[in-house]
Amino acid sequence: MPAIQLTIQERKAHRAEAHHLSPVVMIGNDGLTPAIKKEADAALNAHGLIKIRVLGEDRAQREAIYLELADSLGAAPIQHIGKLLVLWRPKPAKAKAEDEDRKPGPKEYKVIQNSSRGGQRPEVKRVRVLGNQRLTSGGIVKKAKPKQRSVKKGQAG
Repeated sequence: MPAIQLTIQERKAHRAEAHHLSPVVMIGNDGLTPAIKKEADAALNAHGLIKIRVLGEDRAQREAIYLELADSLGAAPIQHIGKLLVLWRPKPAKAKAEDEDRKPGPKEYKVIQNSSRGGQRPEVKRVRVLGNQRLTSGGIVKKAKPKQRSVKKGQAG
């Protein structure tokens, strides 16, 4: 698979996203092994954007590893700075399990309430809402009311 070609703006955006990441794959003195490629492929599938640390001292060897990984994994080379390599590949779409009997699970919402004291930061809290509950505009979780049934439709049967 050839490496993905990105524009300069796309590469800059991915470089900024990768700044705070920690390396997820370490390449030791053995160099690029099939196990390293497999681990890097799994990390790209899980995260999309990864950092790799190469422990070797030879810059030419690091550059060769960088280009070989990008080419063999079908990833875009984002950055090679020192002993860190940054690669990006779009995450594959996850296959959704289709089950007709399955009901939607609880949903998590962020509720932001302004502080009672002026000038303070708003309070942010996470609220879990179950299937039989609803969230009011004030951030309060209430039990949902049962659906109204028509009296006329019940008698017509």
